[in-house]
Amino acid sequence: MNTELKDLLIDSKEDLIDAIDRFGFLPFFENSIAGFSIEEHITQDSWYDPSTGEWSAWEWKGPVIRETGCAYGKFFEKKACYISREWFFDFANYRRDGYDFDARYDDGLAPLKDKQLYDLIEREAPILSKRLKELGNYRKGGVKGFDTMINRLHSQCYVLISDFVYMKDRYGNPYGWGVAEYSTPERFMGEFFKENVYSRTPEESYERILSHMQKFLPDTDITTLKKFLK
Repeated sequence: MNTELKDLLIDSKEDLIDAIDRFGFLPFFENSIAGFSIEEHITQDSWYDPSTGEWSAWEWKGPVIRETGCAYGKFFEKKACYISREWFFDFANYRRDGYDFDARYDDGLAPLKDKQLYDLIEREAPILSKRLKELGNYRKGGVKGFDTMINRLHSQCYVLISDFVYMKDRYGNPYGWGVAEYSTPERFMGEFFKENVYSRTPEESYERILSHMQKFLPDTDITTLKKFLK
C-alpha cells in the first residue's frame, strides 16, 4: 500500500473532508491503484452498519459537496471521485485540453448528442437527474445513450454532481437514496473556477497533477499513474 495512505482512517464526515483536502483527489471505490479509495480506508460501520442499515459514506456525499464546494463525479475509470476545489480547475483544464465545450464542439471534437445534453444541463443547472431525463427525453423509447454521454461529460469535466437530494413523502420525511443533481463547474464553482480553469496550459496542469500524485502515491509506478490520469 502507498506510504502516504497507509495510516488513513475514515470514520466520520469530518475525516472524509480532511482526506479530500489533504490529497486533493479521493476516489470513492477501489480502483487500479491499491489503497487509493475511500472504500479501502473507511471503517466498516461508516461504510455500512448492518445493525442500523445505514450507509453513512453515501449519506455524507451531499453534505461534503455542499460544505467544501468540491467536485464530485465519475472522473477516473468511470468511477466516482471527490476532487478538491484547489485541484479541480487544473484537472478540468487538463481533461478539457484547454477547450470550453462550445469550442470543442465547433472543432468537431464532440458529437451533437453530447452538445444537446450539455446545453440542457448548462441552461437548467442545478437539475436533478430525474428532471434532466424528462426534459431531454432520455427515457425508454426516447433518446438513447444517456449513461455513455453523461459519463463522457464527467470525464471531460464539463459536468459534475453538485448535490444529492432526497425525495420526501407526503409528511415531509426523506426516503430512498439521494438523487444526483447535475451542474456545470462554471455554474457550481462560479468565478473561482472561471478565473482559474484556463490560467495554465493543459500540459502545465497535467504536470502539476502528476507531480502532486507522485508525492502521496510514492509506491505507484509512473506508468500506472499516467494511465490512471488519462
